[in-house]
Amino acid sequence: MATSVLERAGVKASELSRGGVPDIERRLGSISALASDLDCGTLTLIDIVNELKKPGRDPRDDAPEVVFSRSALSIDDLEPGMELKGTVRNVVDFGAFVDVGVHQDGLVHISKLANRFVKHPSDVVRVGDTVKVWVEKVDRDRKKISLTMVQGK
Repeated sequence: MATSVLERAGVKASELSRGGVPDIERRLGSISALASDLDCGTLTLIDIVNELKKPGRDPRDDAPEVVFSRSALSIDDLEPGMELKGTVRNVVDFGAFVDVGVHQDGLVHISKLANRFVKHPSDVVRVGDTVKVWVEKVDRDRKKISLTMVQGK
């Protein structure tokens, strides 16, 4: 997505090492029209544009430190139904990866982000957000953690 934005702005990726593109919004014009053209969410595009203004910095570095559960220090400690706090580390089309403090990020599938239809995960969460999640499933052999942000009944 960032590559497409750079192309539309007439900027080569190699130019980013010189300190970003402070005037990228002027070069791009209407953000909402571009979001529609690129088939991505407006908020996602705004995040991308803001980061292209200042490359070389990881936005996750700005996230406040989360106090993780002391009862879950490794994937072996996780059990279905456990409530945990975590930090959103990555947002992708199919969900969000959340760090819950066990050295393996868990996935909250898009269908488990809210009790409503979610067009794109970025409509609900952003990188760096602190979220409350519940463990749905743990596959210790494959080191996969399935999480939900929808509290069970």
